[in-house]
Amino acid sequence: MADMNSMYDLVVVGHGVAGLAAAVSAAEVAPAAQIVVLERSPEHASGGNTRYSPSNMRMQSVREIAPNFVDDMMASSGADGDRAFFEKLADQAPAAVQWLESQGVRFHTMDYFLKSWPNRIQPVGKGAAIVEALQQSARTKGIQIVYDCRAEQLHLEKDGPTIEAADGRRFVGKSVVLASGGFQGNADLLRTHFGAGAETLRLISPGTRWNEGDGIQMAVKNGAAVNGNWSGMHSEIIDPRSHVSAPLVLVYPYGIIVNRQGERFVDEGAGLVHDTWEQLSRTIHFDTPGQSAWVVCDARLSEVEGYEAAIRSDIPPLTADTIAGLASQMEVPEQALIDTVSSYNAACNSDASRFAAGRLDGLATDPHLVPPKSNWARPLNCPKYTAFPLAAAIVYTFGGLATDTEARVLTEQGFMPNVYAAGEITGHFHNVAPNAVAVLRALVYGRIAGLNAMAAK
Repeated sequence: MADMNSMYDLVVVGHGVAGLAAAVSAAEVAPAAQIVVLERSPEHASGGNTRYSPSNMRMQSVREIAPNFVDDMMASSGADGDRAFFEKLADQAPAAVQWLESQGVRFHTMDYFLKSWPNRIQPVGKGAAIVEALQQSARTKGIQIVYDCRAEQLHLEKDGPTIEAADGRRFVGKSVVLASGGFQGNADLLRTHFGAGAETLRLISPGTRWNEGDGIQMAVKNGAAVNGNWSGMHSEIIDPRSHVSAPLVLVYPYGIIVNRQGERFVDEGAGLVHDTWEQLSRTIHFDTPGQSAWVVCDARLSEVEGYEAAIRSDIPPLTADTIAGLASQMEVPEQALIDTVSSYNAACNSDASRFAAGRLDGLATDPHLVPPKSNWARPLNCPKYTAFPLAAAIVYTFGGLATDTEARVLTEQGFMPNVYAAGEITGHFHNVAPNAVAVLRALVYGRIAGLNAMAAK
């Protein structure tokens, strides 16, 4: 156990990809430096969101960022986006990913089930492989890791920024890197920023609950500026029956979504899954009775190439030979569901040959159907019928600390000396979460934070 008042060259708060990348990068350029990583969770649960993330990265290969990366980031962010931040991310991403390879992480190219999406790269072993490789690298380099250590306060003192833990231990550093995630695990902050009911949002993974916004709050108390959309979050559609991490159910574009009354209430074909899942999850959680819904499909779902990749629940769907039989299992009004399916089927285009699962196919329902279905509107008339329950799960929040392209924590007057931040603790996301960017952002800016912390000694 560390002394009550321990001195370090670098104190890192957080044990996900951002924090570990900062610590290991710092140790590589300053092998004699005394570095400590403070992790709130016990060792077996460490790694935060990273450990449970698929860690898809928006890159064509380990050497090349995806085309139009910066423009796509700005389109996701709207007028509030920081172009310089994303340009730095794009510029540094290949080197950061190749550095991760040098730590023992292997990558492969993976396809999304919606084939119009370009390839992404993914670590073999996903986020857990990143955590374990960097954890081992840290230990080899003599970096101290302190588990079960909740960092609660930041003190800007003349000897250097100091982190005070809940148990009174103080870690004095020449520099500090804050990398302790967003506030998605804090029910009170969720209610404050998202409104009543937000505190009951399910968490996407076991690692998510440790992210209570401690790092954000300690920096703000010391004058840190904030950034990002504080009422914005990345949330996804899951099977609420399941207890596995991220039991996604993303086949809703190829069926219909109904509420507990057996009625449709959204346009299931408004866009590709990664353009619609955040808004849909919020609609289900905040605007739908019971905070749940159902997706109903027929046997032709199996014709969609790669549809299995869009179902990550470990619990099979309800199945029946008739809509009435399915309604009984779903415990929704039988006649209401029959009427809903009949009305939907009648509004579908008779030329189902236009159906193309991997792109916006324009196969829409007749205009009189409310709500419409803008794409993939094929009738449900091919038994067996299936149904999955749907609910929202929060992944991470958008509101966080303002940082610059050097990962420095900004204030209204400039920047906080020798205090850096990286990962979900920072802002920079606004309208919607850019797909396959969160882990890449944490990796790139974690490395920048660690390297700059050593240069600032």
